[in-house]
Amino acid sequence: MTSRYSNADYRHGVLDGRRRPAPPREVPATNDLVVEDLAGFCGAVVHCDRNGVTLEDRHGARRVFPLHPGGFLLEGEPVTLTVPPRTAAPVGPARSASGSVRAETRRARTARASRIWVEGLHDAELLERVWGHDLRVEGVVVEPLQGVDLLADALAEFDPRPHRRVGVLVDHLVPGSKESRLVAAIDSPHVLITGHPYVDIWQAVRPASLGIPAWPVIARGTEWKAGVCAELGWGEPADGWRRVLASVEGYRDLEAPLLGAVERLIDFVTEPGAS
Repeated sequence: MTSRYSNADYRHGVLDGRRRPAPPREVPATNDLVVEDLAGFCGAVVHCDRNGVTLEDRHGARRVFPLHPGGFLLEGEPVTLTVPPRTAAPVGPARSASGSVRAETRRARTARASRIWVEGLHDAELLERVWGHDLRVEGVVVEPLQGVDLLADALAEFDPRPHRRVGVLVDHLVPGSKESRLVAAIDSPHVLITGHPYVDIWQAVRPASLGIPAWPVIARGTEWKAGVCAELGWGEPADGWRRVLASVEGYRDLEAPLLGAVERLIDFVTEPGAS
């Protein structure tokens, strides 16, 4: 007689009285929900999106965790945290991640001829996360250069004019750095170069937002992102960047030098006459 049970049913205990354990309960990761990750970090939810959940412990330290199934304990019970449903907007003027009043009634304008250039993709993604709303409303396009070494050639090709301005954000713009030497010869009223003092844009994210006491000091000769990820146990740089980006909810998570540098660039390329 043909059995209606497969070999897999026998292997997994369907016929011998054993049941598969039920999957962990799904719980929305709403703000102030207190959970513990499997490594023992206990904290309240302060932010959650598809990139991960940010927990803050009683000392104010924050850490970002991926939303793995059964990855947290809630009152001792393994649970799967999920992104909570969106709630109604609070009363009062809504704010963008940069802190500006959201222009909900204004449509994104056609892209300007002027541009903001940044060194790499991570810089562009961070600007989008914090200033994305403002940039779309103003019609400002942010483009990665893939290195400040290419700036002079890119400017020669772009040919900045009064109505075609370029704002450039440079990493590690400090006296004596390679970056400062590369931009020193660029002198145009239609180009504004600003920067921050950090080795990489990652460092412009406040350590507290990531739940670390400080950014590690990486020895010369070691690729900075790889060294940071090794020191902090973040895996590969791609994994580390996802963690860094997920920790940024708005301008409060960024260091002041970066905030000022970006705001100056936006003002420069949106001045009247800089179409």
